[in-house]
Amino acid sequence: MKKDIIARAKAVILPYTPLNADCGTVCGKACCKGDKETGMLLFPGEDTAFPVKEKNGSCLCVCDGKCNRSERPLSCIIFPFFPYMSEDGKIRARADIRGINICPLIAHKDEVIFSKIFLRRVARAGRILAKDEECRRFLWETSREIDALERFYK
Repeated sequence: MKKDIIARAKAVILPYTPLNADCGTVCGKACCKGDKETGMLLFPGEDTAFPVKEKNGSCLCVCDGKCNRSERPLSCIIFPFFPYMSEDGKIRARADIRGINICPLIAHKDEVIFSKIFLRRVARAGRILAKDEECRRFLWETSREIDALERFYK
C-alpha cells in the first residue's frame, strides 16, 4: 500500500522542478554530489534502487551523484522543499531549511521566484502521503524539526 502512495506522490510532481529551468545549472548540481556519509531522507515504506544507510534511526538514500532520475527518492524530487504540515494539519510546500548548506535556493529563498505549479504539486503530494498514518506522522515530525531549525537559524 505504501509503495502505491509513494508512487502516486511522485507522479503528481514529475516532471516539475523548483524553477522553470534546470536549477542544477545555478549551483553545479550541489544536491546531487552525494557521499557515503550524507544522503536524502527516505519516506516511510519507500523503496529505492540506491544504497540505503541508517543514521539516527532514519533511512537515508546515498548516491554518488549519478542516477536514473525516474528512480530517485521522493526527497530528491521535491528538494529543496518539503510538504510541510502546519500545527492545524494543513499541508503546503515549504522551503526546507535542512538543505541550507547544500542548496543556494534555500539561502536566497526570498529572492528566488519558484515555480508555482511545482509548489502546488509538492503540497498535493503531501496530502496524498498524509492519507497513510505512518507517512502522516513522518510529515508531522519532520515539519516540527523544520520549525525547530528555523527558530535556531533566526
